[in-house]
Amino acid sequence: MSQQPDIPGTTGKAAGSNRAAWKLGTASVLIGSMLVVPSGHAEQWVSYNGYGAPGLVDLPTAEASPDAELYTTFSVFNKTLRSSIGFQITPRLSAQFRYTATDGDIVGGVWAGRDYFDRSFDVRYQLLTETDRRPGVAIGLQDFLGTGLYAAEYIVATKSITPTLRVTGGIGWGRLGSHNSFASFGTRPPYDPQSQGGTPNIDQWFRGPMAFFGGLAWSPTQNLALKFEYSSDEYSREDGILFDYKSPFNVGVDYRLKNGTLLSLYALHGDTIGLQATFVTNPKRAKIPGGDETAPLPIKVRSAGSAADLGWTADSVTSDKARNELAALLRKENLKLRALDLQPTSATARISNSRYNNIPEALGRTARAMSRALPASVETFVIVPVVDGLDTSAVVFKRSDLERLENAPAESMLARTEFRDSFGLAMGAGLDQVNRFRWSLSPYLRLSVFDPNNPVRFDVGAQLDATYAITPNLIASGSLTKKVFGNLADATLSPSNLPRVRTDAPLYSQLGDPAIEHLTLTHYGRPGTNLYSRVTAGLLEGMYGGVSGELLWKPVGSRFALGAELNYVKKRDYDQLFDFLDYEVATGHISGYYQFDNGFFTQLDVGRYLAGDIGATLTVERAFANGWRVGGYATLTDVSAEDFGEGSFDKGIYVTIPVNWIFGQPTRDANTIRLQSLMRDGGARLNVQDRLYPKLREYHETDISRGWAKFWR
Repeated sequence: MSQQPDIPGTTGKAAGSNRAAWKLGTASVLIGSMLVVPSGHAEQWVSYNGYGAPGLVDLPTAEASPDAELYTTFSVFNKTLRSSIGFQITPRLSAQFRYTATDGDIVGGVWAGRDYFDRSFDVRYQLLTETDRRPGVAIGLQDFLGTGLYAAEYIVATKSITPTLRVTGGIGWGRLGSHNSFASFGTRPPYDPQSQGGTPNIDQWFRGPMAFFGGLAWSPTQNLALKFEYSSDEYSREDGILFDYKSPFNVGVDYRLKNGTLLSLYALHGDTIGLQATFVTNPKRAKIPGGDETAPLPIKVRSAGSAADLGWTADSVTSDKARNELAALLRKENLKLRALDLQPTSATARISNSRYNNIPEALGRTARAMSRALPASVETFVIVPVVDGLDTSAVVFKRSDLERLENAPAESMLARTEFRDSFGLAMGAGLDQVNRFRWSLSPYLRLSVFDPNNPVRFDVGAQLDATYAITPNLIASGSLTKKVFGNLADATLSPSNLPRVRTDAPLYSQLGDPAIEHLTLTHYGRPGTNLYSRVTAGLLEGMYGGVSGELLWKPVGSRFALGAELNYVKKRDYDQLFDFLDYEVATGHISGYYQFDNGFFTQLDVGRYLAGDIGATLTVERAFANGWRVGGYATLTDVSAEDFGEGSFDKGIYVTIPVNWIFGQPTRDANTIRLQSLMRDGGARLNVQDRLYPKLREYHETDISRGWAKFWR
């Protein structure tokens, strides 16, 4: 998907366009280094080509990265800079998003004489895995969702001849069918650089001339790979502009550092040299197994016959002592006891967890503390995690199971654990130990990409956040920012055929400094079994204020959930203080959620968006027990592609990175990097703080069970 200039018909070299391209490259390296933390594993590794996919130099191979591998690449040759993010979605399916800055003369028209920025998506599927007798086989679509500057389709096979030598051969269409084609299948529509992009180019797939390509990779050492390829790409658009095409043969060398980073050097087309850096990690693996947290207390095993002693029940001093001792033990584990209902043979402990990203770890440490603090007659432990005053699930353990299975595999304890809805459980006596007021002062980075005149814009400043719990489930919250430096305010307003619900965001950056990002009062509730509610009023986000209400039905043991949200909002003034503009709208959605195996999650939102358009958003995410999340979304509404503008419809990808992955210390803090196709008015949704489903999902059975391996940590 190309980005067209803000002012159509502009000619002449855009001022600072080369600087913009280098900003793109520099940002790619910075994002890559933040996003991808070295895994440190010494297993067989996969090379990545100049398009950011498993491959040789420019060509693909049939190899698949390890399941869940996440990688970014940054390559530069002559007048072209490419940056990409790729993810091995399943063991066989992978996808890449790529952003390229190059010379606009290769497409001509309004782009002649200025830099051209192109966004493209790839997807590939490994049809056959390699065995001793057969090669691996993959099928792929390159730049299948855009104007198609780099569009190609291919079927490729790769076979290991020896442990160090791999051979690749394939058939390509599009760019990969342009040199020495041997046949043609149907008619391929011509490339159109003025296309809005953003929609699948189905009429191009596997059509037009087809050609053979191939190559080999030799790894003389564990960290070195030499690559040679014969390319079926004629490079007709680049020839004479980016380089002089002299040869279909490309060669390259990869060197793998100990932390997994790949450094590559290429000789391309007989005329030019290319450099590439690839940063690799895998969210399925922890940097430090188990983290650097201190070891938990051991389970205290009761003496024979002590479970029958109920004498303490007539002594309130013993009850108070047990409650205070449990609270003290949990404080040492960085957990908080909110309330304890203590009965002769059972106890229900409500806890707050602001420390452990892996919920079973918090549950396991709480259960150990209960075994040491509670009277011996208490056989049933019920632990209820509380989030913003909301009771989530009730996790039920038998004390005798904990005593018997402490040194057994964690799965043995999971089989004996019960999950219930916590609605209606006795509250018990509370402790006035919860810090009602919390605040933090921290730096912030706000990033904007894909502006045609400057592909990377950012603001850096300070952010003050504060919350006050008026009651356990009535929360006042606010956030104030002050910019120190940046250039988001310099962005040009994009044209729009819809109400400007998002495209005037640059005005908020220009005039909102300092800015109230949000200032709200939120009530959370449990109106019934399996039901959760939220009502929020105030300045809901940087651009809108009003009232937002939400109701969620989510059984503790179900993979399915259903929610409804209704908002009535008014647009805030550009200074982001307390005044409003004259635009107001009612917006809302019905949402369905479903969790599949292996951490996959889908969400479908159907309803009305900020511009008054009607449609649906589909989100697909893969979540990991250690807090990593990788996902993407797409929104289609009744707004036409022409009215929406460049990109045709709203879409984007995001990666959530837990802070404990970097530092090894247990914490629930995380950072999310979002890459949105373009900020347009169609399909724009309200950004409400603290929606219910993300709060509750990880405290219910499916998510808890997935991370159960850390229960005894």
